[in-house]
Amino acid sequence: MGMIDLLKRSFDKLPIPANKREAFNFPNAVTMLRLGIIPVLFLLLFSPGPTESLVITILFIVAALTDILDGHIARKYQIETVMGKFLDPVADKLILNTAMILMIPIGRIPAWIVAVIIMRDFIVDAIRSIASSEGLIIQASLIAKQKTLCQFFAVSALMIHYPFLGADAHVVGMIILYVALVLTLVSGADYLIKFYSAIVKKS
Repeated sequence: MGMIDLLKRSFDKLPIPANKREAFNFPNAVTMLRLGIIPVLFLLLFSPGPTESLVITILFIVAALTDILDGHIARKYQIETVMGKFLDPVADKLILNTAMILMIPIGRIPAWIVAVIIMRDFIVDAIRSIASSEGLIIQASLIAKQKTLCQFFAVSALMIHYPFLGADAHVVGMIILYVALVLTLVSGADYLIKFYSAIVKKS
């Protein structure tokens, strides 16, 4: 029996009312636990040293990896829920955006870049919401997924901040962050073009 199967069976034995099991299943519980990293991220405000920064980064990476875990479990056991589809991307954005915002006061990340990334996310969410109300589905593009991946690597390196394994983590993080910024703008424009095209075709 694999570890995932063992965890799932243990979770299924919990005394959860039948009418709540669909929403409160194992993948959704993993997503909720992932949000538990957010209070830990507030330690960044104290400008932690090399060791503390590395520990916070490891916890951040573990939280990000659980995103793959809960998605895999939900698909494998066919227990994807509306709650899960809502919580999963929200958790990802909350963790990433919180980490970026908390690194602004300690000078690890430029405020203007964080503002651009967050504003782009708000605009894209608004576009997708309007499109959905019109019966249109705008799928996430490959560029958008690459942007999220670059953000993750950039934030991880900037959280480490200090020299690590012979490399200047801050410099590496900033380089990747600028790549993420370009992808942010390109993917945002892509969503706008797709939305405009879909509206024109519908009319």
